[in-house]
Amino acid sequence: MNQRVPTDSIAGQPDPAVQAAHELAWVLAARKGDRPAFGKLAQLYQRQCAAVAMRLLGNAHDAGELVQDALLKAFRSLDQLQQSERFGPWLMRIVTNLALNYRRSRNRRQAISLEQTVGDGEGDDLRSTLPGTAKDAPYKPLTNAELGTAIQDAIDALPEKQRLALVMFAIEKMPQKDVADILNCSVEAVKWHVFMARKQLRKSLAEHF
Repeated sequence: MNQRVPTDSIAGQPDPAVQAAHELAWVLAARKGDRPAFGKLAQLYQRQCAAVAMRLLGNAHDAGELVQDALLKAFRSLDQLQQSERFGPWLMRIVTNLALNYRRSRNRRQAISLEQTVGDGEGDDLRSTLPGTAKDAPYKPLTNAELGTAIQDAIDALPEKQRLALVMFAIEKMPQKDVADILNCSVEAVKWHVFMARKQLRKSLAEHF
């Protein structure tokens, strides 16, 4: 289980077929309780899991803890994996479900806090529903850090499936079929969610460009 995945002699990139074979072998071994084999799988997907969790939660500490929880849950639930060759999408579904549950719990806590602090909770969030765009609002240049925050806030405001499709396909470059499996929808639906997400982001960020 310690062998390296062979790379393409020309491009220096992992050979997809060979990598898939190694991954399947690790999954089959892990299903029999081989912890080092699962460790290989964790190393293979940890960066992608962390990136998606970070995009969905917006907090590095929370994202790190969530990835560890997801990997632990995956190891304990390997008997529920119906297709051993589809470990990656299955793991990402665990990550996204945990992230969405965390967001909903956090949003409920924030809503209660806002109600206690400002009463009716109406405020700046209403601006995203107004018809005005850059043509009737002042241009507001931002620093790189501020722009990053504005983009993350705009992503956070997207409907759930649009946000997930955008993060996984457009940002993390995951295959559309994998995203469709995770979201339990068709590839065409993934394309639509990404299209609508990009359209909404352009509208939400128009005043800054």
